[in-house]
This record gives sequence, structure tokens and C-alpha cells, in this order.
Amino acid sequence: MPPPRIAVSLETSRTKAFASAPDWPGWSRAGKDEHLALEALAASAARYRAVADEAGVAFDQAPLFEVVETVQGGTGTEFGVPSVITELDRRPLSAVDADRGARLVEAAWSVFDRVAAASPADLRKGPRGGGRDRDKVIGHVIEADHAYAREIGVRLLPPSLDDRAAVDAERGAMLDVLRRPSDGSPLADRRWTARYAARRIAWHALDHAWEMEDRTD
Repeated sequence: MPPPRIAVSLETSRTKAFASAPDWPGWSRAGKDEHLALEALAASAARYRAVADEAGVAFDQAPLFEVVETVQGGTGTEFGVPSVITELDRRPLSAVDADRGARLVEAAWSVFDRVAAASPADLRKGPRGGGRDRDKVIGHVIEADHAYAREIGVRLLPPSLDDRAAVDAERGAMLDVLRRPSDGSPLADRRWTARYAARRIAWHALDHAWEMEDRTD
């Protein structure tokens, strides 16, 4: 019996596209066009399984995709961020599904932390000498998570790189929000829905975790 099809949304722009599996927060990959983005999504299935395993969620790493929505991206897409809130992101969220999504977000953070701990301080540079080193990547993710926290109504003082208790407290508050059932409306009277928040937060952590893996000699 073939595995169930996984719903995928495509976000396309002039120079870049993202393929995202919105029911699997964080599983979103980019390519120069939608076909290459879908190929990248499929190629990252084995990597994403580590997230699902961490969260205790069954995952088939040989999935069948079904593109159910294609949206026009913008400058954020071209910059390299899955930034469009789709109709799939506006679906209601039951308590069970919200808890599942929050566990996957928490697992994405755990994978990021584990990769960061195993990475050297100096990461291999790109072909033109670009790219942040490990501590800069960690700091960037912490800063981004603080901005994401405000998008979903969490307002705490920004944690510093060396204040693990503050990082964990902010993550915990964010997970408390993501565990709540939702009717699909924006959170905190802003713009992000619960489903979009989960996939954006987890994507950012995983994107940089996998970057550190790829840039480790």
C-alpha cells in the first residue's frame, strides 16, 4: 500500500521558490524554481525524519507529494524566506494537532542545539569567503526567535547567547502559544497564524542546523 500523500504548498517568485509541507513544521526547502524546490524537499526527507523521531511522530521518508496550493511570493521569497501565509496556514487547528505541531517545533530546536554543540567554532566558508561562524549562527537564531515570539504575542526581554535559562524560557512561552487550538485567525492581533508560525519558526532553526552540518569539515 503506497504511503499517504503529503500536502505541499509552493511559493514562487522570479528567482526562487519554496516547497513546504505545512503539516510538518520546518519541512520547507528552496530552489531556483518550483521543480527544484520540490526536489530539494524530497531530498531532505531523511534529514527531517530526525525531527519527527525527536518529536515521537511517525514519518515516512519516502513520501508522495501532492501540490495543493501555489502562491505568488515576493521580496521575502527572493531573499530566501518562506514568507507567504497560505490558505493551508489558515486552517483551524485542533488541540491534538496543535500539540503535534508544537512538539515538532520543539524537536527542530533540539536538532539545532545538538548540531550547534557538535559543530566547530569556525565553519567552512562559502566560495567567496562568506557565511557566519557557529556562534554567529546561534546568535542569529536566538535573535530571530525573539522577533518571532513577538509576532505570536510573547513579550520577554531578549535573551543573550550565553543565557540558556532565558532562551529556554522564551521557547517555552512560544510553545505554550503554539499548543493552543486555533480557528485559523492571526495570533495576537498581528499577521501570523498558528500553523504559519510553527512552520516558519521550525524552518528557520532547521535551515541553520543543516547549514552548520553542511559547512562542517
